[in-house]
Amino acid sequence: MVSSRRFRIVNALWPAGTWLIALCVAAPVLALIWVAAGGNLDHWQHLAQHVLPVAAVNTLWLLLGVGVLVVCLGSGAAWLVTAYDFPSRKVLNWALLLPLAVPTYIVAFAYLDLLHPLGPFQSLVREMLGYTSPRQFRLPDLRGLGGAIFLLGFVLYPYVYLSMRVMFSTQAASLLEAGRILGLSSRGVFFKVALPMARPALAVGVSLALLETLNDIGASEFLGVQTLTVSVYTTWITRSDLAGAAQIALSMLALVVLLILLERHGRRRQRYSSTQRMRPIQPQRLKGAPALLAFVLGWLPVAIGFVAPSAYLLAETIKRLHEVGGVSDQLLSSIYNTIYVSLVATVITVLCGVVITWAVRSARSRRPRMLQFLSRLSTIGYALPGTVLAIGLLLPVRLLDDAMNWVRSLFSDTPASLIVMGTMAALLGAYVIRYLAIAVGSLESGLARIPPSLEQASRLLGETSSGTLRRVHLPLLRPAIGAAALLIFVDTMKELPATLLLRPVNFETLATWLYAEAARGTYEEGAVAALAIVLVGLLPVILLARHQLKSGH
Repeated sequence: MVSSRRFRIVNALWPAGTWLIALCVAAPVLALIWVAAGGNLDHWQHLAQHVLPVAAVNTLWLLLGVGVLVVCLGSGAAWLVTAYDFPSRKVLNWALLLPLAVPTYIVAFAYLDLLHPLGPFQSLVREMLGYTSPRQFRLPDLRGLGGAIFLLGFVLYPYVYLSMRVMFSTQAASLLEAGRILGLSSRGVFFKVALPMARPALAVGVSLALLETLNDIGASEFLGVQTLTVSVYTTWITRSDLAGAAQIALSMLALVVLLILLERHGRRRQRYSSTQRMRPIQPQRLKGAPALLAFVLGWLPVAIGFVAPSAYLLAETIKRLHEVGGVSDQLLSSIYNTIYVSLVATVITVLCGVVITWAVRSARSRRPRMLQFLSRLSTIGYALPGTVLAIGLLLPVRLLDDAMNWVRSLFSDTPASLIVMGTMAALLGAYVIRYLAIAVGSLESGLARIPPSLEQASRLLGETSSGTLRRVHLPLLRPAIGAAALLIFVDTMKELPATLLLRPVNFETLATWLYAEAARGTYEEGAVAALAIVLVGLLPVILLARHQLKSGH
């Protein structure tokens, strides 16, 4: 009797944990609506007349421009390395993913200094042309909407490249050959056969790139583009108008929903079937001028999106360390804070992912559909821009602080304080909500590879659900847990919008330190912080490239 009751209590903890996590994820969205609805109508009219039109138009043009650029760069690069064979193709196959290691705000930081009228690039151009002063010759200013579209496109195209590369490599060569037999040129085969079949992958890649564009705050602000994300930040921090910021954040949330609906619409007919093993595409060997052109076109996105900014950051870091002989104590403190908060957030996020995925796995007869819905609900945070998530968390955090202060007042006369908001708790909550989708997705994939017979055997031997997870599944899930932890750790290190808005007083991470350096116009130690983020960001890109190369075959 005791054993049976213990089984029931232990098994009930997993669904209860899933309910709690899903409610915590949904709370910011509900709170955002509540805060926006309670705003002053006069403030909303001011925003609608003076802030939203400019910010919304800039955001839409930015999304449109970045969308067109990532489609051209990503799909073109994927088709180039799939359909053609030329020198360095094997290296380029994974090198095209390298811009993923560089956050958008770091690319903007590097290029603003690199392309400054007194910077190294323009100085070299003037020297080659025989000019001695920027007054005689200078390139167009990078600041502006065009510069933002250019830089964001060359950093975010790997989202499209990766999805399209996998899709092209799995297409049947016989379909392309049939198109050539019917008289299509190489260009016609791409536009009329290969690209339409890869439309679902294109929709996924473009939607991810646009969500990252919408989440960006550093690059847009550095380049002087007033987007909705920047407007949320300035309305809250500069004007102290939380309700107005929440109203703008709701506009961003509507854009997010629209992007997700467009992505679902783009792959609504994703149905493929085959009764035989398909022969993959055989790349066509290029020689001479075509091979040289393919080489240049293939490496150009890598050079602009990764090589140039990374080389500049490395040179500036070496120069800084040589001149000063080290880094400041404040930067060292930022490095420690970044590693510490990223590790804690990673551990909590992975544990929450384990709770959710195991609850769904072990609830085969206890309303699994409801738990599956809660599992999907818990992953919506990844689609929320960091600024939207931060605004939505304020009300739940304030209510939690009030509740904790009330409980504490029952036992002591200690004055009220910001127990949650004044510490890293709110920031950790934002990280967990935003990146929980990574943990859930990776663990679901890992659990799908474990046969149910192992779990059934453990239960027959009298083991509880928790014991089965601890002794059987967790050892088998180590690769999935490791991959999820690495991605979450790196994404947490790079996160800027939520960190800017929710960090405690005098708490700096590498991302916020770099933002502050750029905002002040002092680039001395910003290059050191930026290079550290890029080097850490290379780890998941290398693992992703290895997996992509294997799956490509």
